[in-house]
Amino acid sequence: MDNKPPVSVTKLENRSSVLTSGDVLQGRYRIVQRLGSGGMGAVYEAVDERLDTTVALKETFSLDSRLRRQFEQEARLLAGLHHSALPRVSDYFTEGDRAFLVMQYISGADLAEIIATQPGPFPLNQVIAWADQLLDALVYLHTRDRQIIHRDIKPHNLKVTANGQIALLDFGLAKAESADASAVTSSTSIFGYTRRYSPLEQIHDQGTSPRSDIYALGATLYHLLTGVKPPDALARAAAVAKSKTDLLKPAHEVHPAVGSEIAVILGRAMALEPEGRFQSASDFREALRRVGRKENSQRKETAITSGRKSTNDCTVNTTVVGTGRVAEVDPFDSYSILKPHDDLWLIPKPTRAPAVLVAILLILLAGGFVTFYGLNHWDESAGEVVDYAKANPKKDSSGTNTVRTNKPDAAHLKPSSARNGSTDATGEAARKNNGQKRRTLRATAAPSKVPALTPPPVSLLP
Repeated sequence: MDNKPPVSVTKLENRSSVLTSGDVLQGRYRIVQRLGSGGMGAVYEAVDERLDTTVALKETFSLDSRLRRQFEQEARLLAGLHHSALPRVSDYFTEGDRAFLVMQYISGADLAEIIATQPGPFPLNQVIAWADQLLDALVYLHTRDRQIIHRDIKPHNLKVTANGQIALLDFGLAKAESADASAVTSSTSIFGYTRRYSPLEQIHDQGTSPRSDIYALGATLYHLLTGVKPPDALARAAAVAKSKTDLLKPAHEVHPAVGSEIAVILGRAMALEPEGRFQSASDFREALRRVGRKENSQRKETAITSGRKSTNDCTVNTTVVGTGRVAEVDPFDSYSILKPHDDLWLIPKPTRAPAVLVAILLILLAGGFVTFYGLNHWDESAGEVVDYAKANPKKDSSGTNTVRTNKPDAAHLKPSSARNGSTDATGEAARKNNGQKRRTLRATAAPSKVPALTPPPVSLLP
């Protein structure tokens, strides 16, 4: 086990106690720095000592047991949220007269800090893309079984993540309601608000609804697109009550790049009365998307029209504009990096390989036939010579005819005398017999001269 020093737990005795760097809550969360503060609490960067991860602690003052119970219910509800634009809630606890939400920490500067360092309007396309992501998150929150209203949408609670997405932070002011239409559609606001971005009903503490978030998001988009903070709803209502012009100027009059159609959408989202706003976040999102589709269509038509004008314009020298020769499909490109010249692969080169192969085969067949025929003919000629020699034996040097016996005959005759090896009567009779045979052969032998033996001619041709 690791021998870590004991952790000193910070005790928050009263509301005036301030958390500083190094303070530890619940024996687990060590404060790093304070990220922001307000009248109802603060947000801190902290380290979860148990999991060794950075988290965000949202501090809220809880005055009585009723508020604590509601805070606990909201914490459980927020822990079940899973959306790319919403930070995850992992824990909650209370310390003294305060309640804390433990949330996913998203690093980087929020939009309020960016506006402070780089005043002026944000690019229209960028803001509309962020609006689409935020409205998707509001659709997710507002359509759950227990409807969730954020109630504090403003530039300070928006951060751009590392991958360029927008994140909606600070759920400490969120409020849960039943989505049942028969139930109460709004409830009394418990915590504070930001006047420049809050609707009139929230300022008057008349309760909030999903349309309250629509107003807050509309006011935030107005600020981002024009570079000017919108007037608060209370001042606007006072001017209208005195039959004066609404203090909210159309966005395209403040910054022409916004366009009249986007300005109308923002004006509707920021209507003083909830009934005059979009009925849902889905309607708000669809209105923005419809404008986007229309602008894309107009851009395409403009490009086509400009292209036609360029073609028909006589001042354009079309003779020097060419697309070049269209690339032909080369069959070698698909399987070989050795590409021949373009005019070589179309017509194959003539070759003599088949004719040479046929000639070699014919020569081999002829040679085999000649060899087979010549051997047979030679065997027949040799046989005739041998037969002639047997029929006409030669005379030896003494003038007598010599009869050559085959080795098998000699071998047959020799064993009898060799086995006996004695001068018995049987051997004597055999010698007499042989002598008689020799005399008979001499008497019958012809005196003619033996002709010269010449082998018959052998031809290699068939």
